[in-house]
Amino acid sequence: MLTKDFDQTTVVDAASGDQGAWSRLVDHYARLVWAVTRSFRLTDSDAADVSQVVWLRLLEHIDRVDPGRVGAWLVVTTRRECLRVLAFRKRVLLTYEATAFEEVAGDQPELDADLLAGERADDVRRALESLPDRWQQLLGMLMADPPAPYAEISATIGIPIGSIGPIRGRCLEKLRLLLAS
Repeated sequence: MLTKDFDQTTVVDAASGDQGAWSRLVDHYARLVWAVTRSFRLTDSDAADVSQVVWLRLLEHIDRVDPGRVGAWLVVTTRRECLRVLAFRKRVLLTYEATAFEEVAGDQPELDADLLAGERADDVRRALESLPDRWQQLLGMLMADPPAPYAEISATIGIPIGSIGPIRGRCLEKLRLLLAS
């Protein structure tokens, strides 16, 4: 077990280019880095890649790492690299068939997406029309681009400024209920 002073000395020596200090540093913390990668249940090859990237990052940033906190720095950096690998894996589609990519829709919307969006817009329009006129006017002014200032809404509709937010909340709740039914 290394003492904290030895850790700090080893990191400082490794930062100055001492190959022996670098080897001691890697030997001491390699199991920690590996344990963090395994806690993410990465494959052996992904865990090895993460480990290599972490040591490369330490080499790149060793002059900026607090020598007394190198273990914590390695844990945080390893976790971030593991998360990066997992996020990348979600974007990759592995297949053995050459025709598999022809079946993937990609970024194309489904054929009925426009039809569904139109129906949803009609539903919202009907729900809005069932609201009282003042509520329709209020929501119209709030949804304008850019939204009307509360002072203008108050003057136009005749609602006190302090009541605009609560009335808007009641309007939106009523719309939610109408759209849910």
